[in-house]
Amino acid sequence: MSISGLPPAPNISRLFAFASAGVLSTTAIFIRYLTQTYHMPALILASWRDLFVALTLLPILALINPSLLKISHKHLKYLLGYGLVLAMFNALWTLSVALNGAAISTVLAYCSAGFTALLGWWLLKERLDWGKVLAVLLTLGGCVLVSGALDANAWLSNVLGIVTGILSGLGYAIYTLMGRKASQDGINPWTTLLYIFSFAAIFLFLINLILGSKLPGGAVHFSEMLWLGDQTGGWLILFLLAAGPTLVGFGLYNLSLVDLPSSVANLVVTLEPVFTTVIAYIVLDERMNLIQVMGSILILGGVIFLRVYESRIKIRNFQLPQLTKN
Repeated sequence: MSISGLPPAPNISRLFAFASAGVLSTTAIFIRYLTQTYHMPALILASWRDLFVALTLLPILALINPSLLKISHKHLKYLLGYGLVLAMFNALWTLSVALNGAAISTVLAYCSAGFTALLGWWLLKERLDWGKVLAVLLTLGGCVLVSGALDANAWLSNVLGIVTGILSGLGYAIYTLMGRKASQDGINPWTTLLYIFSFAAIFLFLINLILGSKLPGGAVHFSEMLWLGDQTGGWLILFLLAAGPTLVGFGLYNLSLVDLPSSVANLVVTLEPVFTTVIAYIVLDERMNLIQVMGSILILGGVIFLRVYESRIKIRNFQLPQLTKN
């Protein structure tokens, strides 16, 4: 749904979905650039990113549709918890980008499809049939290959990168399930986005100030929260990271859903890690080895298979009552 409620022209919905994947794919590129060029610690970066997202979205919603700023008390506690989950995911993923690179960290985040299926079965009592089991095996198997978890030397040289990369996928899965629940409860996705990024920013600033010296990528001293200082270029890139990949990417995806089935839109957005890998190769000179490429193919294959499989199950479940009536 668009912010104004007006649907886009039907013939450009697929373009919105492709554009969404392209814009979202630059998120890790921006983060990697900030950590490499300005040596910005991951948790400090994640804090400012979430804050800028909230500060950018707030005036937009206030001008276009002020009713989206309102939230009922019964949903506030849930969004507070959702914001905490987002804070943990953003912290893990930003650290993963800093340690593993833009391409590998983005691919690892897509292991969330396997984790989502398992958590949905465990927590939400969703069906775990052969199709989902196969998708779980493909995505998690690919996750092991991409992270280098089978290589003993990798554990010695990049144990933090492996752990944060895999945990970011788990965090993304929990974030996805909570987003599904928020949607089922009737909370507008733009309202959800505003509140969870606001809460996430608060949580991350508190984590930096209280535990920053004990966590990798955290602020050792309060003054480090202003890491970029008077470097205008760095602040501009940080703002573009929030306003561009996050808000524009999410907005384009929402617009695509107005006229495009969610199953098709989700498949198109699966191109995000592909775009990120290509951009990282061109802009950041990042390379994947053969095993990591094979793992990436397994992950993307598992994600695509799962989404096609779930789409067919929904169609079949819809058709069965119709056939019974006839």
